[in-house]
Amino acid sequence: MSIQDDTLLVSAGRDPAANHGVVNPPIYRASTILFPTLAAFKNRKQQRYTGLTYGLHGTPTTFALAQAVAEVEGGARAVVVSSGQSAISMVLTAFVKAGDHILVTDSAYEPTRVYCDVVLARFGVETTYYDPRVGAGIAALIRPNTRLIFMESPGSLTFEVQDVPAIAAAARARGVLTALDNTWGTPLYCKPFRLGVDLSIQAGTKYIAGHSDLMLGIVTTATEELYRRVRDFVSQVGDCPSPEECYLALRGLRTLGVRLRRHEQSALKIARWLADRPEVARVLYPALPDDPGHALWKRDFGGACGLFGVLLRTGSEAAVAALVDGLRWFGIGASWGGYESLVIPGYPSGSRTAVPWTEPGFLLRMHVGLEDADDLIADLAAGFQRLAAAQA
Repeated sequence: MSIQDDTLLVSAGRDPAANHGVVNPPIYRASTILFPTLAAFKNRKQQRYTGLTYGLHGTPTTFALAQAVAEVEGGARAVVVSSGQSAISMVLTAFVKAGDHILVTDSAYEPTRVYCDVVLARFGVETTYYDPRVGAGIAALIRPNTRLIFMESPGSLTFEVQDVPAIAAAARARGVLTALDNTWGTPLYCKPFRLGVDLSIQAGTKYIAGHSDLMLGIVTTATEELYRRVRDFVSQVGDCPSPEECYLALRGLRTLGVRLRRHEQSALKIARWLADRPEVARVLYPALPDDPGHALWKRDFGGACGLFGVLLRTGSEAAVAALVDGLRWFGIGASWGGYESLVIPGYPSGSRTAVPWTEPGFLLRMHVGLEDADDLIADLAAGFQRLAAAQA
């Protein structure tokens, strides 16, 4: 009998019987782990994938979160690290060496590009950025020394949806690993392993935590072998998430389903309203039928989150500042996925290399939180009045 996602969100990673009947896995703080015998201590490395060996490598709190995310996302196992950026860096580094080549989507999160261009380049790993809409055409970019293809679908600034199954199939045919930053889709709305992906990355900071109060990253793997490679590399680097953060993320995971449905409902209402505004050139949101990535989104995703882009017709930063600075319910701040609404400017032309961003106008990235949608619309309507006054 199959278990539905909402049931998994509530039950995965829980073992009350092992915790004196406590409903939520407790916070285990630990560095030293004691062993009953000298022989057990000597054999501890053989148990590093299945049990407690040292606090750096995880506690029962860490493992509970990893198990829950892996189950919901449909992977074999997961590794928890200290941030979403750390999860990206671990995956990009664990499978390459000097002289190797990787392919990275041109629409990637900017810190991903920085890591490739600065850190990996320093150690002799070459990065080629590809058109996020390349699909099966990725095969032409794969070289004999290509080790990894890194996807982000949709891109978290310009929201291109990639043909993940086509890219994964082309990679598999050449023995190349694939990784997907799945933070937008979340473990609930996108199942990367059904699409053929080898490694999935979550910034647990965002929708899994849901309250803008912690930093966490999670790498889920398709196989036990990949899990062990990631786990070994994380241990070698010395990345260690706080058990308190893991506890809070696990608590946030329990309500992910109800929160995401509200985020999506409000985001769709506001995105449709924005699309009809004369000040808006277009809304970048795959859940809208006229979005270029809508067909792929409908095929590969079970829903949409609250993050999308809005391309304004004006190019005046002063006018946009008049709109944004006076907003009451939209905060100006990085990240997304929390309960609050956010807005920041986007400047994709500064980082694109494979497909230059040439669209005129000013790009805003909006995250629709859990406030009342009509209050958010009224806030934006007043902002458009200020924009008009600033341009008069």
